[in-house]
Amino acid sequence: MFALLIHHKASNVLRNTLITSILICVIALLGFFPNQTLAQGITYQELPTLIEGEITDIPETETQTYPDGIETVLQTIEVELEDGTKITTSIERLSEDTSFPYQVGDSVVISKTPSTVEDDQYYLNDFVRRPALLLLFGLFVALVLAVARWNGVSAIIGLATSFLIIFSFILPNIEAGYDPILVAIGGSLFIILISFYLTHGFSSKTTVAVIGTFLALIATGVLAHIFSQLTRLTGFATEEVAFLQAIKGSDFSAQGLMMAGIIIGTLGVLDDITISQSSIVKELIRANPKLGKAQLFSRAMNVGKDHIASLVNTLVLVYTGAALPLLLLFMDSQYKLMQIINFEVVAEEIVRTLVGSIGLVLAVPITTIIAVYWKHLRHEALHGEEDHSHAGHHH
Repeated sequence: MFALLIHHKASNVLRNTLITSILICVIALLGFFPNQTLAQGITYQELPTLIEGEITDIPETETQTYPDGIETVLQTIEVELEDGTKITTSIERLSEDTSFPYQVGDSVVISKTPSTVEDDQYYLNDFVRRPALLLLFGLFVALVLAVARWNGVSAIIGLATSFLIIFSFILPNIEAGYDPILVAIGGSLFIILISFYLTHGFSSKTTVAVIGTFLALIATGVLAHIFSQLTRLTGFATEEVAFLQAIKGSDFSAQGLMMAGIIIGTLGVLDDITISQSSIVKELIRANPKLGKAQLFSRAMNVGKDHIASLVNTLVLVYTGAALPLLLLFMDSQYKLMQIINFEVVAEEIVRTLVGSIGLVLAVPITTIIAVYWKHLRHEALHGEEDHSHAGHHH
């Protein structure tokens, strides 16, 4: 019996993986639309070339004091590049900055700036962080597989699929000049269909969650558009957006990119809330088939309310954590709170947080209503049909 169960689960994963692979190929082909807009202004060819190397020596370290009293440390650093070339450069940092000083043996990134009047200029850019990032990712994958087993396999494939859709469909089409909101919603639909069915299996419960998630995303997109207009947000709250504007010129929609980010960010949390609500309704039907639609909705919403509270709090804390340096900067300023929230860089985070939270709140009643009236879900629950779910969980 145990062997049959293992074989059955493996067959489900194999089937889901096969279907997903076919869908990924279709999406990849759809995503590579011809780029209709050319970058204006700054071009990527003008950017410095990045070369990796290793610090072989730090022959000189000296302290400098400027007229305004600021004290810095100037290091002369010798680096051997990947091609064997040895270069000498320098790096200056504040004396009180003791975080991760450069040392012999460190792997670093060097930026090379070509010059037509003198030798190429080399500047120490940063540390090479890739090995540590790969180690962290490997630890994440190993832990997911060790704890979740078959569910973990589906989750990792779903994660890879989401990244593939983002980089092969959403980003190329936004760069090509298509409407960022429509692209984000369309790409999110692909992510929903593939990741939900792959992670949670082919069942009415998953179908209900897919529909609820998509409707909540549309509501989120509409609200993002409305309140971006009402608050007069331009989308240029960060340096990265200003840099993109310099590259893309007039063809770039900073506001649209901001709204697309809200949609995709909300999608990352909706999976949890919609699947849970769908599962709750199904389990309530199994526990008491005599429950009417009104009672079923009321009891499922009792659980959903707790879910809303925890997820909204999570979302607020995530955005607050990301904006913590900015908030600390404003705390030390002379401005009052009502003045601080009026700055675009703060207002954008408020709109992002509240619109995303509203989308999550709406997902609970939307998904619950669909689940209550979805006949196939009730049929599966009452007749004990096989639920291929891999990852349903409750709060």
